Amino acid sequence: MKIGILGGAGYTGGELIRLLLNHPQAEIVFVNSESNAGNPVTDVHEGLYGDTDLRFTDAMPFSEVDVVFFCFGHGKSRQFLAEHQIPDSVRIIDMAQDFRLAADGNDFVYGLPEINRGRIASAAHVANPGCFATCIQLGLLPAAKMGLLTNDVSVNAITGSTGAGQKPGATTHFSWRVDNLSIYKPFTHQHVPEIKQSLAQVQGTLDAEIDFIPYRGNFSRGIFATEVVRTEAPVEDIVEAYKAFYQDEPFTHYVDRPLDMKQVVNTNKCLVHCEKYGDKLLITSCIDNLLKGAVGQAVQNMNIMFGEEETMGLRLKPSAF
Repeated sequence: MKIGILGGAGYTGGELIRLLLNHPQAEIVFVNSESNAGNPVTDVHEGLYGDTDLRFTDAMPFSEVDVVFFCFGHGKSRQFLAEHQIPDSVRIIDMAQDFRLAADGNDFVYGLPEINRGRIASAAHVANPGCFATCIQLGLLPAAKMGLLTNDVSVNAITGSTGAGQKPGATTHFSWRVDNLSIYKPFTHQHVPEIKQSLAQVQGTLDAEIDFIPYRGNFSRGIFATEVVRTEAPVEDIVEAYKAFYQDEPFTHYVDRPLDMKQVVNTNKCLVHCEKYGDKLLITSCIDNLLKGAVGQAVQNMNIMFGEEETMGLRLKPSAF
């Protein structure tokens, strides 16, 4: 698979290059970054010293690639496609939010393999899910399959600083983030609509709200989420349904014991656990925001689109110790 990368200088670009350099069926043809054109990729992504001699380029030779990854900030993918012509033969995987919601004229398939694997396999264009959205959806989808989401769902999730991107900001620099905790965009986070879209797809309808409070964490990567669902269903039935929903999934796993985030950091895994307290079902889910929450899932989608083994290039060791 010959690959082009647009917007390759950010965190997602660096992680994508790292994965593709170690993918046995991938060849990176170009990494586009106008601001870094001509410079070695290792000038920006210093963790790749010794792994590659690639240089950033301002060229975009789409005729030489099979698939192109958009690693843009939100809003730039739609603008780019309005201004540039990409051959119909070239598949696109977009990691921004521009095409995640179904709409007239939008031919991008929502790239959550756990519910859309068949559609992804035949897709020309895939919209990769958001990081919070991936973690929260994978925690709630089996409950949706059981029809349990009939009341508002309370969600809290904390993310690492890499979730804010590489460009420094007031809430991302070290002296502010370290030993600190804060919330942002309560109830209004941009990932809520795509979460509700997937839950409605699986449950058939969704009248409940997703009351989501996102937290900024004082660590670099990972997402740890809790979801509270009110239900009278027995916990044994719920656990059985969760295990059945994910029994054939290569990266999403139900775990019988309480989770911690280090079990998934540096992997493409999502782990899920359930506990019951009276009529309250507590669901815990966790992912690496840059991998299963971004480029790991994007490579997983690429593998599916090209008929390769889904786990190819994604057998990664967690930073558990």
